[in-house]
Amino acid sequence: MRGLKDKVVVITGAASGIGKASALRFAEEGAHVVVADFADGSATVREVEAKGVKSIYVQTDVTSIDSARAMIAKAIEVFGRVDVLINNAGITKDAMMKKMAKESFDAVIAVNLTGVFNCTSAALPSMLENKSGVVLTTSSIVGLFGNIGQTNYAASKWGVIGMTKSWAKEMAKNGLRFNCVAPGFIGTDMVRKIPAEVLQEKIIVKIPAGRLGEPEEVAAAFAFLASDDAQFINGTVLSVDGACTI
Repeated sequence: MRGLKDKVVVITGAASGIGKASALRFAEEGAHVVVADFADGSATVREVEAKGVKSIYVQTDVTSIDSARAMIAKAIEVFGRVDVLINNAGITKDAMMKKMAKESFDAVIAVNLTGVFNCTSAALPSMLENKSGVVLTTSSIVGLFGNIGQTNYAASKWGVIGMTKSWAKEMAKNGLRFNCVAPGFIGTDMVRKIPAEVLQEKIIVKIPAGRLGEPEEVAAAFAFLASDDAQFINGTVLSVDGACTI
């Protein structure tokens, strides 16, 4: 992708899954990567650095504004700037609405929605000063269409779309871009632990493409949206779902 070499990319939730795949993809494009996660991201750092770029791990609790600010401060201390922020950290605590505890709703909103606000808020001063920056956020097809048993998750993933569109309108004139990627059913380690018959009969049957997506395919969408090839794309949602949303 044009324009990604030597860029500094901060990715939350980068210890595993889509976040890790994104870290490796940006490394392949020549970008330096800050692996931010509450879980240990040291293994991801080693894999990223094996591709010939620099990487650091910063333990981050995205629900804490102080932790988000410390994450960005560390990135700037080590690399001098932040060019791209990928808000990817997320959790689920599923339940039918009639059984969903307030604590489960609050926990998902704290990570998936407030966490995106915290990290973006922390990155903005530097990006605005540099008059350059890209913020990408992982939404979901659940955020676009809802899903049974996922009131909290759907609310959070719809909410980040609204924030993204608002930020794009506010700061396009400052040289900043904000976009979302909305994955469908992706073959992360967690999904692949589902029994094969359940996976086929309950999930894959709903995908017109006839298969799960791969984390690397979502990572490719992030790389495109962060690149110079996407300079006029701002405030949009790119679905990566094998035609689930048609």
